[in-house]
Amino acid sequence: MTTSTPVAAKPKAARAPRGFLRGRRRTALTAWLFLAPSLLALLLFTVYPMVQAAYLSFTNYNLIRAAQWVGLANYQELFGDPAFWNAFWNTVEYAVVVTPVTVVLALALAVFLDRAFRGRSFVRTAIFLPFIVSLGIIAIAWSFLLDPNIGLISYWLSSVGIVSKQGLLSDPTWALPAVMFVGVWKNVGFYMVIYLAGLQSVPLELHEAARLDGAGVWQRFRNVTLPLLSNQTMLVSVMALIASLQAFDQIYVMTHGGPFFRTETLVMLIYREGFQELRFGYGAAISWVLLVFVFLLSMIQYGFFQRRQVRY
Repeated sequence: MTTSTPVAAKPKAARAPRGFLRGRRRTALTAWLFLAPSLLALLLFTVYPMVQAAYLSFTNYNLIRAAQWVGLANYQELFGDPAFWNAFWNTVEYAVVVTPVTVVLALALAVFLDRAFRGRSFVRTAIFLPFIVSLGIIAIAWSFLLDPNIGLISYWLSSVGIVSKQGLLSDPTWALPAVMFVGVWKNVGFYMVIYLAGLQSVPLELHEAARLDGAGVWQRFRNVTLPLLSNQTMLVSVMALIASLQAFDQIYVMTHGGPFFRTETLVMLIYREGFQELRFGYGAAISWVLLVFVFLLSMIQYGFFQRRQVRY
């Protein structure tokens, strides 16, 4: 006679006690209550204006009469407008120069200031200090320094024949490089701090191992330091690019987009069309084109750095 082996019953899944679930719900509710003010501000001051701007970009609105739906007319006019393309290429030129210069200079300053020497704290503070000052105030100060009549820098440069007597900001050749310089000088300290935080997290054992293997200073920097700073480089590059594409403050204060619209960027054009010409629909269309342009470039940068991280 055969005997069958009894099959053990499957254990039932343990249920979480009611007190635990009640605590989880209470924790989630507390978190949402803390997030509510920030989420409300985000909805009111970011999401709603973006939706409203998207609607206005398809209308003809000037504060005097009600918005009239015009469909894609603003976008059709935009892509055929020489002023838009002038501002677009000025913006691209500004970003192409300012972004890599800021990133490279911030990294170089961080590497230099990561070493111990007398007065290091003072130098760090001096480089970071312009970032916490209003860009409008900085632009006013640099406008005085570059003024052809009272500006010390303009006097020095004109005395050696680099610029004409009219000054940097009135010269179509030098006006854009001048506002580029102010943009780099203002923000490089902030990005330097990000790199400094990354450098201090690099394990010293890796540098010692590479040095024992015969790697020189440049080889250790290229093969050890740079790969470990990939996250910081991605963050700094994306932030610097977005700031460059949105340049407005120093240009508005220093040149007002001149001379001859040489320094007029897309944000300056949005301001001129929307708040001076009162063409809010057309200005909203330009703002959405700029938004899409910034988003695409940011995604390209993100994909590039993600591939580099996988490689390393």
